[in-house]
Amino acid sequence: MRQRLRQVFVIGLTLSLLGIGVPAWSEDDPRGCNDQLPAGTPSYVVCRWLATPEEALETAKFWLDNDGQNMIDAGPRNPITIDCEEPGAVCPTDSEGDGEMHDVDSPDVPGAQDGGTPECRTGEQCYTDPNTVTEAEKASAMETPAGQAAKQAVADTPMRIWIDTELADDYKAGKLAEAARKVAALAAAQPGVVGVRFTSQLGFNQAFATADELDKFVAETSATLRALLPGKKLAAHTVVPVLGCGANEACKTQMSKQYPMPDPDRVGAWLANGYLDQLGLDSGHLATAYTGYGIDAAEAQRNQWIEVGARAWDVYAQISAEDATFTSAGAARLTDEQAAQAVADHIATPLQSDAAQTVTLWSRWQNDKGQVNRAYGEKWAANATWDQLKKLSSIRPRLATLYDPAQPEVDMATDLKHLSEVFGQVYLHAA
Repeated sequence: MRQRLRQVFVIGLTLSLLGIGVPAWSEDDPRGCNDQLPAGTPSYVVCRWLATPEEALETAKFWLDNDGQNMIDAGPRNPITIDCEEPGAVCPTDSEGDGEMHDVDSPDVPGAQDGGTPECRTGEQCYTDPNTVTEAEKASAMETPAGQAAKQAVADTPMRIWIDTELADDYKAGKLAEAARKVAALAAAQPGVVGVRFTSQLGFNQAFATADELDKFVAETSATLRALLPGKKLAAHTVVPVLGCGANEACKTQMSKQYPMPDPDRVGAWLANGYLDQLGLDSGHLATAYTGYGIDAAEAQRNQWIEVGARAWDVYAQISAEDATFTSAGAARLTDEQAAQAVADHIATPLQSDAAQTVTLWSRWQNDKGQVNRAYGEKWAANATWDQLKKLSSIRPRLATLYDPAQPEVDMATDLKHLSEVFGQVYLHAA
């Protein structure tokens, strides 16, 4: 009953503020304004002027006449002051300061520090905000290959720039703070850098001891980088094999057992908690991992993107498909027809799924034996694969690649220029 009375009171108060009252009413009421209500208004809704239009006009004239003199005269009242010397007045004597007004940034009391800045020896930097990258750190970062590449890419290409690094090993070694500052300095030093991808194959090959340790790595690394890089985006790359199984229960059981860390629910929690702004999902395993269950590459890929859409991961973050299909040892070897089919299978299909917004293609990488794999010809020699990729100008903003400035194909300027002919985004590797 008390709750009901409160609701009635609130409704009545709201209506009264709008000029609609609910007291007894009659057609002869001089303050009645039912004629202002729209047609079809229920009979129990009654309109009553708090101030009639004529009264409102008189009120306005009162305050505005004579250049608003009445409003001027109605200014603030004289402030209440206390004279501590009057008999009976009690004033505290233990307050800080000397009770006098001082200039801005000047010491309140002679001998006090100015504005809270610590006294430092000449030339000594004795205080550093732990959440602010210093100019010295930025300058040092720009001297690295990744820093030079970022500067070159921003100046000479239209590509969006990401910094790509691996912080899992630093985290496990207890050096996350130090490593995060270095990569943050790199991202903060060059205007135009979108953000940082701080790990790859997350939960798949970094040998975290437990799922809790994996979750802590993602949460703590995200928090550390967000404090150092406000406004920048954070990304990660991973492999979630169970997504390719679809409804095959035997497949799901085996994949979950074989790869327990990259669990879909765990990955979804990272996204829902805001740890990541972009998630790259590798597609390299889709071609062969499911053949024992009668699932071919096309079906595995379809299963993966259906799962991503059903889990609404793309609501929380941008999802990117990652693929190295176009590369071959030495140089790409696909014919025109094969390259066109690869574009349809590995670029068009993920984008048309409405789950992946971008596609990240490996254009050059080196295996542990030193063998270089390319999606183009050696020293940028022309080939069918690269020619097909250059035709995708309409979706160039959705295509990204990775580039290691410490291992250029020719030189940074030449490499970045060629990459920008195909890709709208580039991840620059930072050691």
